[in-house]
Amino acid sequence: MTTLLVIAKEPRPGRVKTRLTPPFSQEEAAELAQAALADTLHAVAAAPASRRVLVLDGAPGAWLPPGFEVVPQCAGGLDERLADAFAHCSGPALLIGMDTPQVTPELLTVDFADHDACFGPAEDGGFWALGLAEAEPALLRGVPMSTPLTGAVQRARLVAAGLRVRDLPRLRDVDVAADAHAVAALAPHSRFAACLARCTPATGR
Repeated sequence: MTTLLVIAKEPRPGRVKTRLTPPFSQEEAAELAQAALADTLHAVAAAPASRRVLVLDGAPGAWLPPGFEVVPQCAGGLDERLADAFAHCSGPALLIGMDTPQVTPELLTVDFADHDACFGPAEDGGFWALGLAEAEPALLRGVPMSTPLTGAVQRARLVAAGLRVRDLPRLRDVDVAADAHAVAALAPHSRFAACLARCTPATGR
């Protein structure tokens, strides 16, 4: 069975979702990040897995449900931190971030019977999920992160390694305010949508 990995930052004001400010305050951005993370973790908790691991920059809080191992993120760029997350695994592993609170347990229920990797593209050109039948950290190192070509480069890396790749549905990351509203509309009963509804618009927003 698959190890499910979530890579995330502790949702503290000024450290997470900074592209949501403005229009949201730093405190509101942190609340939205916490809600997105909680939705993600609860989806992971409800999906079948041999292990559930939170790869965390910071300290866990009350938002962490039971059943997760917590390991610290390593130093370095995002490619190094993603690679290190896979280094904690043996056998099949699926890694996701905290930017897609609309994710469901069904989307996270993957097997590798007829493919070696699964890849979840994001609308901004990145990726929201990466799964490997055999964890190989070198497949991530050196991939340029946070660019419109990140997803294409990462997927090409998998193909160049001779892996059979299964594509997962394309999802929208929450980066800016327009993303937040669009994702909340897709998951109206989520913690994220409820948090967004509570956020009070600032003057001039």
